[in-house]
Amino acid sequence: MYPEELKYTKDHEWVRVVDNIAEVGVTNYAQEQLGDVVFVDLPEVGEEVVAGKSFGSIESVKAVSELFSPIGGKIIDVNSALSEHPEEVNSKPHSTWMVKIQIPSSESIPELLNHNEYTQLVNG
Repeated sequence: MYPEELKYTKDHEWVRVVDNIAEVGVTNYAQEQLGDVVFVDLPEVGEEVVAGKSFGSIESVKAVSELFSPIGGKIIDVNSALSEHPEEVNSKPHSTWMVKIQIPSSESIPELLNHNEYTQLVNG
């Protein structure tokens, strides 16, 4: 259920790092807990994000939740399609990225959960 090539946070974001670029989205577990996603508030390209700090929010019919950056760096791309089709988060959570972050060479990649650790977290 949780792709093995991704890393995960305890806040239910996933990360795919390729060549110092981190794609970030929310996990299937997160979207199931939220219900039907109706709005995603994302930062602007060029903004700096800090690991563990909020970079936006996601709104569903049930609640509004903050999105936390799993890694620090500069936003280099935002999935603008989510402004018109936020439901993509529900239908394809592990392939629908929200932001891409350029990881500076000085930034160390924090300890993130692997597939097995995240599965244990959500399954109790």
